[in-house]
Amino acid sequence: MSYLEHFKLDEQPFRLTPDPSFVYWSKQHARAKAYMESTIWLADGFVVITGEIGSGKTTLLQSFLSEVDDDVVYAVVSQTQLSSTQFLQAVLTEFGFKPFNKQKVELLDMLNMFLIEQYSNGKKVVLVVDEAQNLSTKVLEEIRLLSGIETHKEKVLRIILAGQPELKDSLDSPKLKQLVQRVRLRFHIGPLDREEMQKYIEHRLSIAGREDNELFADETYDDLYRYTGGIPRLINTLCDSALLCAFADEKPTVDVDDVREAVAELGWSEHPTQTGLYRQVAYIEQKHADPVAQFEVRADGESLGVHQFPEGRVVAGRAPDNELYIKSKFVSRHHAQFVSDEKGCTVQDLNSTNGVFVGNRQVKSCLLEDGDVVSIGIHEIVYTDLRKQSGADASTAEDLVAEEDMLEEHASDEDEFENQVDKDLEDNGDASAVS
Repeated sequence: MSYLEHFKLDEQPFRLTPDPSFVYWSKQHARAKAYMESTIWLADGFVVITGEIGSGKTTLLQSFLSEVDDDVVYAVVSQTQLSSTQFLQAVLTEFGFKPFNKQKVELLDMLNMFLIEQYSNGKKVVLVVDEAQNLSTKVLEEIRLLSGIETHKEKVLRIILAGQPELKDSLDSPKLKQLVQRVRLRFHIGPLDREEMQKYIEHRLSIAGREDNELFADETYDDLYRYTGGIPRLINTLCDSALLCAFADEKPTVDVDDVREAVAELGWSEHPTQTGLYRQVAYIEQKHADPVAQFEVRADGESLGVHQFPEGRVVAGRAPDNELYIKSKFVSRHHAQFVSDEKGCTVQDLNSTNGVFVGNRQVKSCLLEDGDVVSIGIHEIVYTDLRKQSGADASTAEDLVAEEDMLEEHASDEDEFENQVDKDLEDNGDASAVS
């Protein structure tokens, strides 16, 4: 009997090769895909997706590209240890050109003409760069210049950069400040949590043909999480190894002993994310992320909740993966986003059906003022700038301190004046006595 027959499977559930049919839409992966989809609707779409090794970025990209409409033309570059000229050649090759033995000026001209032609034909062009953490500063600067190609109406190239966490460090370099200013959306895919990991495993088993969720014993999931940290590629490796251990012992299901035997054979130790030190650092980082924006959600004049967030991106919509979850048929799945940075807070319409309004004015993108009311569907979101509020509080506190100092100084002057009066009276009394 084969491995698949033994476990009542139609195909291998934990292969390491990316397969869009097995993708599991965790909250984070659904958000990342929504951001990638936004590049299609937003003419100046420039998205950066980062994640740990094995977090599912490539599978996510394949799933996204498999669903794009016919009016979308795309190129995928995954070999990224290239010079700027080689990178341009790779892009043009993906678009069907033979750009070799060309000077850089010629390459840029070819690409520019191609983009304008596609725009004239009603096509949207997307450039996807995988493993973007390997791009040199010069190539990243080249990408910034490409993102600026435009007609008299709009930009004509949408760009998605996907890479490991090192990409975040590269983009935070002062040399790439201009590039970062072009980026509309940035999102980091973290590991699955314990509950998501179990659903991920059960999802893959179901896709592979298993009809029940009893192949892995309930008590195995804690160990699986302890040694994988919720990283999909590590989950696949450990689950597959545990299945082989159970198969070798002719067991119908996988138990804790099989998981631990697989861990020993792989030579793994506890995943770093499961150590106390890691959790302590994460707690400290979270603790110091002070809120800068407050959103009060209202409907029919009644407050439904008040939420505060640090700098970054907050998405509002009817899908449960949104930070501002609004369950309403008048609200799109990912309706609008609020981006808070050092400039303030900007609301942006994410191609919603019913639009976004600030006051009575419909907007696509708008920098909010403290107290602005944003309407989506029949709901209102009242924005409060907590930095201004804290600034006002600080000013008030400073005024109070100044006032107290002034009162103390005044009181001191009064005391000094009274002491002087007493002294003068005393001197006068002494003088009278002498006379």
